[in-house]
Amino acid sequence: MRTQVCIIGGGPSGLLLSQLLHRKGIDSIVLERKTRDYVLGRIRAGILETGFVELMREAGVGARMDAEGFTHDGTVIAYGEEEFGISFHAHTGTDVMVYGQTELTRDLYDAREAANGKLVFNVEDVQINDAQSEAPYVTYHVDGIAHRIDCDYIAGCDGFHGVSRQTIPTSVRREYEKVYPFGWLGVLSETPPVHNELIYSWSERGFALCSMRNANLSRYYIQCSLSDSPDDWTDTAFWGELKRRIPSRHAEALVTGPSIEKSIAPLRSFVTEPMRWGRLFLCGDAAHIVPPTGAKGLNTAASDIHYLYHGLVQFYQDKDTAGLDAYSEKALARVWKAERFSWSTTNLLHRYPDQSEFDLKMQRAEIDFLRGNDAAQKVFAQNYVGLPY
Repeated sequence: MRTQVCIIGGGPSGLLLSQLLHRKGIDSIVLERKTRDYVLGRIRAGILETGFVELMREAGVGARMDAEGFTHDGTVIAYGEEEFGISFHAHTGTDVMVYGQTELTRDLYDAREAANGKLVFNVEDVQINDAQSEAPYVTYHVDGIAHRIDCDYIAGCDGFHGVSRQTIPTSVRREYEKVYPFGWLGVLSETPPVHNELIYSWSERGFALCSMRNANLSRYYIQCSLSDSPDDWTDTAFWGELKRRIPSRHAEALVTGPSIEKSIAPLRSFVTEPMRWGRLFLCGDAAHIVPPTGAKGLNTAASDIHYLYHGLVQFYQDKDTAGLDAYSEKALARVWKAERFSWSTTNLLHRYPDQSEFDLKMQRAEIDFLRGNDAAQKVFAQNYVGLPY
């Protein structure tokens, strides 16, 4: 087979890139190691920056998002019985959209299939070949049968454990990582949200987050030990612990119910440099991971897609490689700012096992400063709604 851009990974990043390129007349093939149903079964983030929202609209897949998504003007920071709001619109003139990643991915799959997009599922043994030449190609197997795709460029959207990053020699790539000494236990329940905005809550017992997917689907998290298993937490134990970590007025209003999904996510910060090697470009989790605090993971992947998409359009329309040549530098500049925000917000709101009394006092002072300082709130809001591309 022959295509212009071979995209490895059929999650939201790869699908969004394929759909954007399609609308510019650029051919692509998407390779996914699992099935469509498996990809849609993954429960992930649901907060979209303004830039991501605009990309979805540009890709022609924003109609359901605009109709069913929840526009959020701000967020709530709680500590003990105290809380305060930060208005995104007041500080930036923009807001964020709450729209589940599952629904977003479904919209992208539907659009690619309606356009007869080339999607290959259940691929195995993917190998990237001759990425530094002018004629790269990708080989893989489906049901034991070997296949080959010749292409101009390769987009590695296959996540942290995918083949794309590993293809770049260790002599070339440099990796930076911080592993946090805790995780997030997340529960999805068919219950109404406890508040119309997200609540980020610091407590002496650990962090908690109250969020939502829609009017009757809520997502809640509590900080937990890395040694915990979801099986260690009954629904009753989870709801009881969540109530102890949020202000009592929200705990009393909380509607509980059976969990329909329960999982634990470890927290880490990770960046690999560079994000380009020859004609191979890394996007999303293949190149970087952030803690979920502040909702930057999916959104940072979208900014990668923005830079790569525009670089590819510039090449195919104008025969100009300037955008592609600048891809890694531009993407990394924004990635590191997103990493800073996620790291800073994680440090602000979580309990660490080795925190001293001084550390806890400083943490409270930081929260108090954010509460009372308009400039600090503006910086927080600017980062939350998304820095410009």
